[in-house]
Amino acid sequence: MAKRENLVRLARFKLGEKRRQVDQLDLMMAEFERMAAELDAQIASEEKRSGITDITHFAYPTFAKAARVRRDNLMNSVQELRVQLDAARLALDEAEAEYANAEKLELRDLGQDDRRATA
Repeated sequence: MAKRENLVRLARFKLGEKRRQVDQLDLMMAEFERMAAELDAQIASEEKRSGITDITHFAYPTFAKAARVRRDNLMNSVQELRVQLDAARLALDEAEAEYANAEKLELRDLGQDDRRATA
C-alpha cells in the first residue's frame, strides 16, 4: 500500500510541475506580447515625431529601426513559446491521466484491504 501512496505522490508532484510549466509559459508569452505592444507605441511615436514612416527612407529614425528589430525578435520568441506551450499542455494532459490512474489504483487497493479486514 505504501508503494501506491508513493506512486500517487509522485504523480501529484509531476502534475504540479507540468501545471507550473504551462503557467510560466503563458506568463512569458503575455509579457513578451506586452513588451512588443509598448515597442509598437514607441515606434509610432518616433515615426510621428520624425514625420517619416517609410522604413527604407534614408532618414528613418534609428531608434525606430532598432525598436522594430526588437519587437520582431519578441514576436518570434512568442511563436517559439507557443510551440513549447502546446508540448507542455500535452505533457500536462498525460500527467493528469497518470495521476488519475494512480489514484484509481490506490482506491482499488484500499478497497481490497477493506475487504480483507472484514473477512
